[in-house]
Amino acid sequence: MKENRPVKIKVEDLVLIFGKNKENALQMLKEGSIKKEILSKTQCTVGINQANFEIYEGEFFVIMGLSGSGKSTLLRCLNRLIEPTSGNVYVNGDNITRKSHRELLDVRRTEMSMVFQKFGLLPHRTVLENVAFGLELRGEDKETRETKAQQAIDTVGLHGFERQSPAQLSGGMQQRVGLARALTNDPEVLLMDEAFSALDPLIKTEMQDELLGLQNKLKKTVVFVTHDLDEAIKLGDRIVIMKDGIIEQIGTAEEILTNPATPYVEAFVKKVDRKTIITAGTLMHEKPTHVRFGKDGPEGTLRKMRSTGLDVLPVVDEQNTFLGFVWVADAVQCANRQEKTVESILLTNVPTVSIEVTVEEMLPLITATRSPIAVIDWDSKRLLGIVSQNSVVIEATRFNEQEITKLKEHANNS
Repeated sequence: MKENRPVKIKVEDLVLIFGKNKENALQMLKEGSIKKEILSKTQCTVGINQANFEIYEGEFFVIMGLSGSGKSTLLRCLNRLIEPTSGNVYVNGDNITRKSHRELLDVRRTEMSMVFQKFGLLPHRTVLENVAFGLELRGEDKETRETKAQQAIDTVGLHGFERQSPAQLSGGMQQRVGLARALTNDPEVLLMDEAFSALDPLIKTEMQDELLGLQNKLKKTVVFVTHDLDEAIKLGDRIVIMKDGIIEQIGTAEEILTNPATPYVEAFVKKVDRKTIITAGTLMHEKPTHVRFGKDGPEGTLRKMRSTGLDVLPVVDEQNTFLGFVWVADAVQCANRQEKTVESILLTNVPTVSIEVTVEEMLPLITATRSPIAVIDWDSKRLLGIVSQNSVVIEATRFNEQEITKLKEHANNS
């Protein structure tokens, strides 16, 4: 993934080992021993195995895996709630693994905030007092911290609940308080550990939507841990998939789905409904043969169609702006009429999409037209590629076809 944004967090050769014989376990790890072998010989457990990655400023970065994969452990290493055994963590280029305890506290209070699965609210304090608690620890005066806390409360949609106690709030509202408390410090980085896992499904979906709305507004760097693949796909700009402390793959949801790096990742994402993830940018045929309006007449258009075997071609102007499609039958009639341009046969009422549009969103477009779908740059209207109707239909049904094939194989084996 090519990025022009500054690197906010850099993790370099990070290792975390639990147990008393860490030095021997670390040496075995460097020599290539696996987790099971290290446990057997040293009684040490490898929590994180040589993790390397970068998180960009303003990115929503999701760490996911099954229970015991090391995802929450990795998150806690980013702010040293857990001390790494070796390796480095840089925040804004500053190595926090080398900081003193006092310096680390300052980082946690000013640069990084954390939201946990268990809300951790103080039951004897009001919503306002809970949200302002971090500022109180930082030594800010009451008027300043209450003003900032109120702003955070308003941001997460809890205006009017300032004087309530946590016990008077629903689970979703309590999690909003936890989020507001994290935002009150105005952190550059927001760490969220299974923040929505304890919520009911409907409330969980609502909180996901709220968080995406906040992220669009605040542009924080968010590192979010989850075991829920659907949640990771919905929220993440990029996703890390972990197994046994090892990073199996890092990429966008589409990259992971279309090109799984390991058999484990392939199995992990097997049941994802691809049509909700795969985009026009993945399916499109780039730099398609096209008709240049004002230059290619009907005869030139037919020549291009014969050479490519295509019945329909996109039409662009000199700036590569997409204008529409022409079909072979119309081009033949146009040539018979000895017309000099394709203007009279240019079909302009055709579907166009940006590269981010998913297969699911493209499906309704193909029912109203026989034309392919033009993929364009939404600002300049320049043609980027063409998606055929067949490729949309095939991709939309691939998940079901896989399931049918699996059922047939099971029946034959039985």
